[in-house]
Amino acid sequence: MTSSYEATRAWAEAADRQDPLRDYRERFLIPPHDDGQTLYFCGNSLGLEPREVREAVNSELDYWGELGVEGHFKGRQPWLSYNEYVREHLAELVGAESGEVVAMNTLSVNLHLLMVSFYRPDATRHKILIEGGAFPTDRYAVESQIRFHGFDPAESLIELAPDEANGTLSMQAIEQALDEHGPSTALVLLPGVQYRTGQAFDLETITRKAHAKGCMVGFDLAHAVGNVPLALHDSGPDFAVWCHYKYVNSGPGAVGGAFVHARHAHSDRPRFAGWWGHDKATRFQMGPHFDPTPGAEGWQLSNPPILAMVPLRVSLQMFHQAGMKTLREKSLRLTGYLEWLVDSQLSDTLEVLTPREPSRRGAQLSIRVLDGRERGRALFDHLVGQGIIGDWREPDVIRISPAPMYNRFQDCLGFCEAVKAWREGP
Repeated sequence: MTSSYEATRAWAEAADRQDPLRDYRERFLIPPHDDGQTLYFCGNSLGLEPREVREAVNSELDYWGELGVEGHFKGRQPWLSYNEYVREHLAELVGAESGEVVAMNTLSVNLHLLMVSFYRPDATRHKILIEGGAFPTDRYAVESQIRFHGFDPAESLIELAPDEANGTLSMQAIEQALDEHGPSTALVLLPGVQYRTGQAFDLETITRKAHAKGCMVGFDLAHAVGNVPLALHDSGPDFAVWCHYKYVNSGPGAVGGAFVHARHAHSDRPRFAGWWGHDKATRFQMGPHFDPTPGAEGWQLSNPPILAMVPLRVSLQMFHQAGMKTLREKSLRLTGYLEWLVDSQLSDTLEVLTPREPSRRGAQLSIRVLDGRERGRALFDHLVGQGIIGDWREPDVIRISPAPMYNRFQDCLGFCEAVKAWREGP
């Protein structure tokens, strides 16, 4: 409860001592600043490096050096089956069956590959529904797919304008768009968490209402995976894609993830085929005809990049150990504390754009300086100079994301104190 919060160092230190996840912070490399550490609030852009990653990668390098090609079949974790070493924990993280998920490629590649199968426009249904101000990769992808199929984005791309204060979208606005465009919409593609506002969406309700209109449904979960609880199998979208370099802490440009619902496990929908997507039982017979592996793995093209898969395996093990329920409980309290500090200590300087309801957001708070863009940029630059790392999104948003795996209540208080010092000047 917010009434229990205090803007004191003693309170923050006590809260950190009581944190059941407090030991996880020591399992990460925190970037240094001066004689100490940065206050790192940028896990929504790039998560920190788990300490175990270096040893794990070196182990695979050793196997490569010792075994060469035989590393596919020998060693502690033979490379031939490497996807299986991440599959169960990945399914756990996103609330899916093990056959519904696969680690492969990167987000944008996976989005295109799955749109090949799940965006099948015709003269009647050719529209794609996205949110206004979508992350560029989503907009570029859907526009290019529309053009590829011979349609005009001016007619076939529907961008939902925000209808709430601070640029967020209500469920009512989504329902109204589906009522208007549903019969002509082939695909609804929305985020799990919107990157600029930090708004979390109700995936189950969106899926149910879009399916009722005959639309396919996909989600970009880049800012949701490892951040908010997910139940993809029960929510029922046709597909989802995401990256692992944000909250899942798997390194810059990390291997991405994809979900294909079990009802499509044996689908004959068109797809781009590759050798590694072929049925495992007959893959090495090298036949000329493609027979896809049932489930999400049937959308693979190539064998996985082992050295890039190692950080994901390490990180998913940490999420399994910590438990998403415990992480979410801490996240609610940690982000709630940051919000309380802004409201109680900084309300003459900052405003929060992210929805106030905890169920409609994850770790991220999107913040705007009341005095306008130029002052906002000046504050952001000041924070960076003080070793406080968030990120800036045009035109005027500072994103601050206390990740529960490694951030502390002391970090949130440090942010507040730095803003106060900037506000009061030299």
